[in-house]
Amino acid sequence: MPDEISPEVHRELAVQAFNQAWTLMELPQRTKDQDDELVHTAHASRHHWGIVGTPVHRARGEWQVSRVYALLGRAEPASYHAQRCLDLCEEHGIGDFDLAFSYEALARAASVAGDSSLTEQYRSKARAAAELIGDPDDKAVVEADLASIERPPARDLHADPV
Repeated sequence: MPDEISPEVHRELAVQAFNQAWTLMELPQRTKDQDDELVHTAHASRHHWGIVGTPVHRARGEWQVSRVYALLGRAEPASYHAQRCLDLCEEHGIGDFDLAFSYEALARAASVAGDSSLTEQYRSKARAAAELIGDPDDKAVVEADLASIERPPARDLHADPV
């Protein structure tokens, strides 16, 4: 059955869902139902961009889904979608802001997973990619987001297990 939703409607739904996800992410506190809505809204945006968007739209959609999962403390799906973002950037030659943010997403997901070494590896790659961003405002956005990533506590490999 062919898609009965017009490209214009897909585009509008993608934009609305992306913006609604941001609104939910910025709430100082969310209910469990709002957390669920946040996940579904981010995925809905990515779905619609997958139908009518460019590779940049799809990469940004994957980044947002990753960010949502990181915000909710869910490392595995955050990592998966961050990697999809990076894969899209690499596959389509997308650089600049989007490439830096793909590494930011991987660093954030690693932080949520508690992997300090991987967090710092990806943070370093994000900083290197940010150095190549032409727009100083975009570069500042990347640097601020990188600074907001919590450093996982160092693991003492010699400590007695609890």
